[in-house]
Amino acid sequence: MSCGHNLNKDHVTLPPGRGQHGFIESFPPPSPSLQTILVGDSGVGKTSLLVQYDQGKFLPGSFTATVGIGFTVMLLGDSSVGKTCLLVRFKDGAFLGGNFIATVGIDFRNKVVDVDNLKVKLQIWDTAGQERFRSVTHAYYRDAQALLLLYDITSKTSFDNIRAWLTEIHEYAQKEVVIMLLGNKSDMAAERAVKTEEGEKLAKEYGVPFMETSAKTGVNVELAFLAIAKELKHRTTQQPNEPKFQIHDYIESQRQKTACCGLK
Repeated sequence: MSCGHNLNKDHVTLPPGRGQHGFIESFPPPSPSLQTILVGDSGVGKTSLLVQYDQGKFLPGSFTATVGIGFTVMLLGDSSVGKTCLLVRFKDGAFLGGNFIATVGIDFRNKVVDVDNLKVKLQIWDTAGQERFRSVTHAYYRDAQALLLLYDITSKTSFDNIRAWLTEIHEYAQKEVVIMLLGNKSDMAAERAVKTEEGEKLAKEYGVPFMETSAKTGVNVELAFLAIAKELKHRTTQQPNEPKFQIHDYIESQRQKTACCGLK
C-alpha cells in the first residue's frame, strides 16, 4: 500500500521549487542560496508572519518561542513500504488506510519532541521511492542528520533493495549521519516474507539499530523517532566528561519496558 499525502502545511521554510504543499515541482533541485529565511529578535513575530503566509490566519495569544535545537530526518526506502504512513502516524497519531497517491519528489512535516527536558524540533522529509525521483532525493541527502531506512516485511524485494539504498547513503549522505533500519508493516504477520532475524542480521552487518514497526497500530513508531532525536541531541549537547549515548541499548531498554507494561 502506498500512502498519499495531502498533508497540512507546517513547514518552517518553503525552499524554491516547491508548491504550496511542499512538493518538488521543478528539476534540477533548486540552489540552497535562494531559500528565504526569517530573522530577527525573539518576540518580533517571525512565526506569526510565517503562519499568516502559510495558513492565511493569525494566531493570537502567548506562544512558546521557536525551538532552538532542530534536526532534519529523512525517510528512505522503496515505494509502498509505508514511509508516508509512518510519518503521519508519528506526526498526527493517525493511520491513512486505503489507497493513496505515491509521494511525488519530497514532502515534509515538523514535530517538536521532548528529549531530556529539552524541546527538539524534527523536520521529517518523506521521499519518493520511485527510481525516477531518485536524483531529486540524492540532492537532499547531505542536509539530513538522520535517515530512517524502511522496508516492507511482506515484500522480499523491498528488503533485498536495502543494500542498494545503503550504498547510495554512503555515497551521498553526511559521513556521520545516523541511520536506522525499520521493517515496517509488522501488523501483517500472516503475509510476512522477511523474517525478523533477517532484518536484525542485516542491521548488525552495517552497524545500525533495527526494529520492526507498524504505522497501522503504532508499534515502535514513536520509539524509532525518539531514539533518533535522543542520539542527535546527545551528539550536539554532550560534554567531554559525559558518557556516550548508546542508541542500541536505549532501544532495547525501551522495548523491554514496553513489553513489560503493554505500551506502544
